[in-house]
Amino acid sequence: MKRSIDIFGSLIGLIILLPFFPFIALAIKINSKGPVLIKLDRVSEGKIIKAYKFRSMVVGAEKRKKDLLALNERNDGPFFKIKNDPRITKIGKFLRKFRIDEIPQLINVLKGELSLVGPRPHEPEELFAYPREYRELLTAKTGLTGLSQVNGASSLPFLKELEFDKFYLLNQSLWLDIKILFKTLVIFFTDPTGV
Repeated sequence: MKRSIDIFGSLIGLIILLPFFPFIALAIKINSKGPVLIKLDRVSEGKIIKAYKFRSMVVGAEKRKKDLLALNERNDGPFFKIKNDPRITKIGKFLRKFRIDEIPQLINVLKGELSLVGPRPHEPEELFAYPREYRELLTAKTGLTGLSQVNGASSLPFLKELEFDKFYLLNQSLWLDIKILFKTLVIFFTDPTGV
């Protein structure tokens, strides 16, 4: 049932949003040099997948990360976050604010690499910081949205995010997925920065 909902939901989402893709692509290309779509390493079901995103940073942003480590505002875990990250393009700020940059991940859902709802997908190197009691998250299918995303997203302390994701794994159900999807939509239309 969950996989059927993933296929149906991602197909409907792509059909509805596909007409906007050329305009998003044009805005990205006008604003900065580089590809429109990028593929980032994320972990799902214990495997590294290539998660699709609209490019919101300058080309070579990952290489510049080491030069900005001293400015990292997160000190409670492996996450990296700067409020005014100089690598983010002008259009990228808009794409990120409204989570438009993550729309292409519906393709990952359609391919079966991600689910619509699940634990938050992380970069491979971040998983080494998972405490032993959260190791089951390493083999879980991650999702576009989830319990941690609708309860604070990247503003959550590292361990609190893991707590939400573990709770989801232990209590997942169709009804819980529906509630999370509904809450995601409510937050998106009222406060997109909160997803």
